[in-house]
Amino acid sequence: MKRKLAVLLAGTMVMASLVGCGGSDAASTETAAPAEEAATEEAPAEEAAEEEAPAEEAAEDTAAASGETIKVGFAQVGHESDWRAANTQNYQDMFSEANGYELSFVDADNDNAVQLEAVRTFIQQEMDYICIAPIETAGWDTVLQEAQDAGIPVLIVDRSVDADPSLYETQIGCDMVLEGETAGNWLAEYLNGEEAKILVIEGTVGASATLGRTEGFNNIAAQHSEWEILDSQSGDFTQAGGQEVMESFIKSYSDFNVVVCQNDNEAYGAMDAMDAAGITYGVDGDVIIISFDATHDGLQYTLDGKINCNVECNPLQAEFAAEVIQKLEAGETIDAVTVVKDEAFVAPGITSQYAVTMTQEVLDGRAY
Repeated sequence: MKRKLAVLLAGTMVMASLVGCGGSDAASTETAAPAEEAATEEAPAEEAAEEEAPAEEAAEDTAAASGETIKVGFAQVGHESDWRAANTQNYQDMFSEANGYELSFVDADNDNAVQLEAVRTFIQQEMDYICIAPIETAGWDTVLQEAQDAGIPVLIVDRSVDADPSLYETQIGCDMVLEGETAGNWLAEYLNGEEAKILVIEGTVGASATLGRTEGFNNIAAQHSEWEILDSQSGDFTQAGGQEVMESFIKSYSDFNVVVCQNDNEAYGAMDAMDAAGITYGVDGDVIIISFDATHDGLQYTLDGKINCNVECNPLQAEFAAEVIQKLEAGETIDAVTVVKDEAFVAPGITSQYAVTMTQEVLDGRAY
């Protein structure tokens, strides 16, 4: 790889500058956020350099220390949700000129063909690294092979792909199946054996987040004979899509008591549709709402008791990508998968072994 060759020529000086650029492999795969402890002031300089530093600070320091701008191309899904906006901002903040990077960013607007073309453009532009948040899981082998042939490492971020893992360096993101299972386990705990008539508003068709959350929730639903999933349709992760699907559900089903929305924006649309139809929901309503992403507005609705349970998908993932890049720059081994841990949150008055009860303090402490 072109970047690796430059690093090898720099030799010991560059390797020394990269000491402490991230936590151990175990830390990078098991923590949801960068470590918060820095080297102590009392430690000698040599020891301090070896102390574990926050991932973001380490990535910034090592990028700057290399003395050479690292060119990163990022093919983003689009701007379909509040979560996506936070994720995009996180990458733009992390891969800034001040941190030693030059970011080329493409918003594919949920168009798979546009995203594939963006990656090919990054290859032609001879990016040092390419990050892809894939719209769909399938159809990536050819372009990933093209990137590998060009000597450009690829990081799959946020979602996953159905491709030969040898064609990309690592996959960074949340465990979507576990998120779905967390939602299912919470519902089982909350209902405590009561009957459930469930409607599901899925995300974008073919997206790994959709597939994973559906699989995880269905894993738990299969364990409960008292549950019935009445219908499941795609809302495309948008508020308009969530409202449209919910309006259709209301026309078709009169006997439901649970609505599962695979992101917050879909939940907002579903609530709009139920408001218009005079259907009550949330803690004091007739319908239980489960959502995913746990964005600031989604958690405000959870705090207000309108969303019963909201399962997080942490959008602050750029620091993990930067840490991987710095390890590759240093010629270090990286993990094939970096899992960003999530939490779940429930409305006030609900206690759960699977989720944190929302408070104003929790909401105020959120970074997104």
